[in-house]
Amino acid sequence: MRIILASKSPRRKEILQKLGIDFEVIVPDVDENVGDLAPDKTVEAISEKKAKAVLKKLADKKDTLIIAADTVVNIGGKILGKPKDENDAKEMLKTLSGNTHTVLTGFTLCCNGRIFTSHEETRVKFKELSDDEIEYYVKTGEPMDKAGSYGIQGKAIVFVEGIKGDFFNAVGFPIFRICEKAKKKFNIDLAFSGGERNV
Repeated sequence: MRIILASKSPRRKEILQKLGIDFEVIVPDVDENVGDLAPDKTVEAISEKKAKAVLKKLADKKDTLIIAADTVVNIGGKILGKPKDENDAKEMLKTLSGNTHTVLTGFTLCCNGRIFTSHEETRVKFKELSDDEIEYYVKTGEPMDKAGSYGIQGKAIVFVEGIKGDFFNAVGFPIFRICEKAKKKFNIDLAFSGGERNV
């Protein structure tokens, strides 16, 4: 079984590596504009676009599992993606300060002509952030490639008062749900058999 991660995210790569399986990375080149959809439908649509873009690149598609994902932060119905610049990052962090937001990750599994897409949600409560904390954190550069302008697995862990749901989803890759659906929908055990099919 060939396994492909359709993402350039080092965090998704690291989480998948924890399973000890062989996989390769193919970075999808897609337009992430999917129109005015609800946040959960937005991440699902983008993840599916990523999976299909990688599928088109493959000469041999047989016995290949493609895993794609897309993550956003949703607060009060407003989607926060990756910041455009440092000022944008600061504004996002001010919005999150003292509030609870939802991290949504859409994920798509594609194998042998079949596609399954879903999403996972995690609620995260931030403490009140001072201007100095925001300024210092943005200067570290950590927020610049992350949805909502923070990485829960990095320095921003000290901002988090509480979390409800899958921690790894808040990182951007709901590995529990991905493994569960790979087994249920495609009979592929990612967790304990190196991605081999159960036959």
